[in-house]
Amino acid sequence: MASVWSQAESNGRVYYYNTATKATQWTKPEDLMTPSERALANQPWKQHTSPEGRPYWYHGETKQTTWEMPEVYKNALAQSSQLPKAQMPAPQFVAGGAHSFSSQPQQRDRDDYGERIGQDRQIGYGQMDMNGARGVTLDTQNDPNYATFEEGEAAFISLLRRQKVQPDWTWEQTMRATIKDPQYRALKDPKDRKAAFEKYAVEVRLQEKDRAKERLAKLRTDFGTMLRRHPEIKHYTRWKTARPIIEGETIFRSTNDDTERKQLFEEYIIELKKAHVEQEAVARKSAMDELVQILMGLDLEPYTRWAEADSMIRSDNKFQEDSKFLTLSKSDILTAFENHIKSLERTFNDERQREKNSKVRRERQNRDRFLDLLSELRAAGKIKAGTKWMSIYPDIKDDARYINMLGQRGSGSTPLDLFWDVVEEEERTIRIVRNDVYDVLEDKRYEVTPKTTFQEFLALMSTDRRTLSIPEDTLSLIFARLQEKLVRKSEHDQHANERHQRRNIDALRSKIKHLSNPPVTASSTWETVRPQVAHTEEFKVLDSDDLRRQAFEKVIRRVREKEDDHADRERSSHAKRDRRNGHAYDPRDHAREPRHRTPELDIYEAERRKAMADRERVYSSKSGATGLSPPPMMPVPRSRERDRHERLGSRGEGGRERERERERERRGHRYPPGELEPTPRSSVRAEEDTGRDRLYATRPPRGERELDYGDSRSGGRRRRG
Repeated sequence: MASVWSQAESNGRVYYYNTATKATQWTKPEDLMTPSERALANQPWKQHTSPEGRPYWYHGETKQTTWEMPEVYKNALAQSSQLPKAQMPAPQFVAGGAHSFSSQPQQRDRDDYGERIGQDRQIGYGQMDMNGARGVTLDTQNDPNYATFEEGEAAFISLLRRQKVQPDWTWEQTMRATIKDPQYRALKDPKDRKAAFEKYAVEVRLQEKDRAKERLAKLRTDFGTMLRRHPEIKHYTRWKTARPIIEGETIFRSTNDDTERKQLFEEYIIELKKAHVEQEAVARKSAMDELVQILMGLDLEPYTRWAEADSMIRSDNKFQEDSKFLTLSKSDILTAFENHIKSLERTFNDERQREKNSKVRRERQNRDRFLDLLSELRAAGKIKAGTKWMSIYPDIKDDARYINMLGQRGSGSTPLDLFWDVVEEEERTIRIVRNDVYDVLEDKRYEVTPKTTFQEFLALMSTDRRTLSIPEDTLSLIFARLQEKLVRKSEHDQHANERHQRRNIDALRSKIKHLSNPPVTASSTWETVRPQVAHTEEFKVLDSDDLRRQAFEKVIRRVREKEDDHADRERSSHAKRDRRNGHAYDPRDHAREPRHRTPELDIYEAERRKAMADRERVYSSKSGATGLSPPPMMPVPRSRERDRHERLGSRGEGGRERERERERERRGHRYPPGELEPTPRSSVRAEEDTGRDRLYATRPPRGERELDYGDSRSGGRRRRG
């Protein structure tokens, strides 16, 4: 049965056409396959050809490739060779061609073929056989027959070698040269012959390449040997310089390709350059090692500068005599110097760090020993709450544990800091006991006064079980602190009374000063002024007539100073007018001028300084938690202070008092009589007084007034420190 598939060609590529369905495909249909192709079609292994022309096999499922023919592929190929060849249909048409051929398969039997073509002479050279070669007489009686396809292929390739077929021949040229040989029919299928020819061409090309490589390798070796015999050829020699030197050599004439000669020469020059670079690297490394030894012997310091080191290196005898150092550049010498300095710095820093660690360890050990000394003094009862440094200094000044602590400037504590730490621990212990003492005083309704004796206090503490076991020394310390609080409170009250009394005196003085009917003059007396102010509040608040008279005397003194100042200005103006009018200077006028008196002592100076100190302390205590504090007061230059004192002193006695009085005159009319103008520190003083009053306030009465003997408490229970 004739096949519906036919083979066609388009642009040199074979495709297949179905005459029934009019379908085309590139894959060869099974109807046109040979038995061997059918046997191999079901195999996962497929044969392919590499770009170099070498066959290899590829497994479609495992994606494995191999250069050797797999056994499965060999077996399938052997089985297919035992089957009869399938008849190949002739192409029905060629796409784009002018010839068409019969769709009937040609008969491949040699006998029929002989009968059809007749004798050899019937074909002639003007006709073409199916393989494209012109017809020749074929001896069909002596066709070789091989058992396997590989044997037939080997015989055909052997034929090609005998005929010296070149790999660049076309298939038509190869057939003309081999078709008369019986071995030409070792392969029955023309396609197998063409495939074998292509395989042979690839093998020949590979062999030619291998031979060319071998020849070039031998030529390269011989060429290099020839060039080495000419020492005048250096790594910097060029081809145009070297060619006249070596063109008379036999090896030079062994090749006619000048490009090949130049290539071999360039390769040799590259080798010379590599050897030269390696030689220079070895010499440079040796010189660098020697330079490091020279640097070690120069006794350099970590802070030595390059300019000094460079002059020292170049003046070294070994550096000057050895020629290997000429290969080093100044940059190389600088690099070696920097590396040497870095090693010196590392050594120096390591030594410094070891010394620092040793010092820290030694200082820590000294602190531990001094703490042991303080613990011994504490156990002996020499360090207690409230103990001062000077009380224990005679006991430790000659002790080695204290002497070793002196001069330590590390980050650790000083001997005084450690001492205060121990005292603070004792203070914490005292606070617990102190709270029990306060509770006993509160429960007993006992008030400690400045006249209370320690024996009375001790007798009271012995009556309560909470304080019965407290040592007498501890009770003595607590009693002394209670007495100190009472003394401080008494002093504060006294200062407050004095301050209040001075304010009352100033209020009465201001009232006397502003009397208008009649006004106070320098000739006024206390007896004449007293009835005018006796009914005022400023007069009544002063309980002593001496204090009232003191206020009156201040007013009279100020009035007299004003009159003196007015007289001085009048005399000065008269003197200036006389000088303008030409009158001579009369020394008696100068004698009549009043002498300036030294300013009296400012009684408010101490109070003012104390108030400033209290204000600074209040600001510092308030701003300590927030980090905010008032700007520091700028000190008044001595020259300005001195000028101020001289200016005040030049105005006679009471110069400072006059300045203050004038200031009060400018501001006194804005406030009622007897009420002073608030100053910037009045609020601070008021707040401070409030705090002090709160500190010394009495306890909440349980029936009678009691004094506060410690920290203020809210409610009925005391906060324990």
